[in-house]
Amino acid sequence: MTTLRGQRVALRAATEADIPGLVAILREPEVARWWGDRVDEDLHEALADADTTVWVVLDGDDVIGMVQAWEETDPMYRHAGIDISLHPGRHGRGLGADTVRTVARHLFEDRGHHRITIDPAAHNARAIRSYERVGFRPVGVMRQYERGPDGTWHDGLLMDMLAGELR
Repeated sequence: MTTLRGQRVALRAATEADIPGLVAILREPEVARWWGDRVDEDLHEALADADTTVWVVLDGDDVIGMVQAWEETDPMYRHAGIDISLHPGRHGRGLGADTVRTVARHLFEDRGHHRITIDPAAHNARAIRSYERVGFRPVGVMRQYERGPDGTWHDGLLMDMLAGELR
């Protein structure tokens, strides 16, 4: 897979060798509250899934996080979805928006998707603002959508973006 380049980030294909470093980022307290405890298993599963692509996010030579895209291949429902996580020390710098924009451009232009979804926790205001800057729009709240690390159910916000809406 070719490395994807944004304005400030580069995205290269993740490998099994990247998992320990990515797990360390996903276990940072500010990140873990969104991702839960199964990050090691989840990353292994994502790397093995033919419909999911996982990239390491690079700022220069520094690994600062991961982004993944999954693709629905059924022609009647064909679209893609994105998940992202960056090290908290890199938050607030526009790197997340650049990463999401780079993957979205790839999914639209190279993979031929017309629609992309993303589903942050409904109370993750920072992520929601970042996704809106890229062009995602709220679709609706998915009530009790995911179980958080605290064991309780939390709402998710379904957001989507059509090809012509990428900013």
